[in-house]
Amino acid sequence: MKINQIIREKRKELSLTQEQIADFLGVSTPAVNKWEKGSTYPDITLLPALARLFKIDLNTLMSFNDNLTDIEVKNFIDEVDQTVREQGYDAAFQKAISKIHEYPTCENLIYSAILYLEGALALYSVPENPQYWKTYETFYKRLATSENPEVRDTATSMLISYARNRSDFSRAEELINALPFSVIDKEEQTAILYQQREQYQDAEKIWEHRILKGVTQIQTALINMLETALQEKRQKDADFFADMYEAVTRQFCFPEWMRYNAHLQLALVKKDKDKSLSVLQKMLPAMNKEWNAQDYQLYRNVNASSSTFFSGKLAKTITDELTDNEEYAFLRGCSEFEELMAQLES
Repeated sequence: MKINQIIREKRKELSLTQEQIADFLGVSTPAVNKWEKGSTYPDITLLPALARLFKIDLNTLMSFNDNLTDIEVKNFIDEVDQTVREQGYDAAFQKAISKIHEYPTCENLIYSAILYLEGALALYSVPENPQYWKTYETFYKRLATSENPEVRDTATSMLISYARNRSDFSRAEELINALPFSVIDKEEQTAILYQQREQYQDAEKIWEHRILKGVTQIQTALINMLETALQEKRQKDADFFADMYEAVTRQFCFPEWMRYNAHLQLALVKKDKDKSLSVLQKMLPAMNKEWNAQDYQLYRNVNASSSTFFSGKLAKTITDELTDNEEYAFLRGCSEFEELMAQLES
């Protein structure tokens, strides 16, 4: 982030006007306006006072420790993940937040770290802690003003989810209604342009990404339709949506274990012991099978690593829930369940 962006962002964070900044520093309002536009810069003698006003140090104001490279961010997230596994989630949380404080204007670091921490809560079955949610929501509010559309949209989506989860439906609707609308699909137009330029691999990357994204959206829609059908006691519809989920997942070459998701959810809700065990006997072992997107023609250019580690951790989370959660007590106490758990442990 450049100094003009820092000045503009910090001024808005502190709810100050350009006139107030000018009065504090003894300069004209147009001068502050030019600083924020990046057409001119503050005199070096004004920088200490400006940093004090914004309650930041000169390094931050001048972007000396502003941004980490993409590879530095990636390596740090790997370190955070290792910390979770070796020292626990809270140690990883403190490590990530400390790094963000060290590089408070590095948007990629904030975005990557907060999304990782959020996902790791479920992946590592972390006990609920309101401090975590409060911290993440604070950062999402900041990221929701990003100039990067992907960052902004993801952060806004998370804020909508937070509002829904605490039943603040009016706030969720307000955020949804504020979302920008465009009839132009930038990604699609870019892919078509690449094809016309004969940049075929670049075009394929976009189309493959859209397939992955599109199938994921279909899966999400089908799971929600299944849940709605169950709530309305429309059993035939619920069965149909579960079958459709499996067919879509299979047809588009997603990892084998994913195709069982909907049928497992259906069986658990119905407390169908035999069906639940039958699905689990296929799903849980499949979660340890390696899946690489690039092995399939649909995703040859997708930049994605093997999903084995993630699915293996998710399998552990599921087995812990089945073993400890009272909601699934109906499964326990039979030889089939005990054999399955023993097989997975070995």
